Amino acid sequence: MAGLLPGGVLVAVLLLLAAAAPASARDYTVGDSSGWTTGVDYTAWARGKAFTVGDRLLFQYNSDRHSVAEVSAADHGSCSPSNPLRSYRDGTAAVALTSPGTRYFICGSSGHCASGMKLTVTVASAKPSSPGDGE
Repeated sequence: MAGLLPGGVLVAVLLLLAAAAPASARDYTVGDSSGWTTGVDYTAWARGKAFTVGDRLLFQYNSDRHSVAEVSAADHGSCSPSNPLRSYRDGTAAVALTSPGTRYFICGSSGHCASGMKLTVTVASAKPSSPGDGE
């Protein structure tokens, strides 16, 4: 029976490591199969999603027609792309959600934000999963 102990210890250690691993980060394609374009309700798209630190937003768009500007809350409300925190114009943008808080995105093309091409996401702190969560 002593020969079983090392294997049993190994299995126990592996189970503990798996239980202590943090929840996996997720990639969210903004707008799903529609991508970042006009005619999509981004408020509805974001509703019910639990964005956490470590996740990424993937913007896919036609760079001849659209862009992505990360802006302040005030610029988001007024649809002003003139003072972006960050801007993307290459057709794809992977935006890492690196800290908790609210992030704001708009399309910088004239009239697009005003017609609904804007997104607000609230990012929660990453929380490692552990046995007993949710109880």
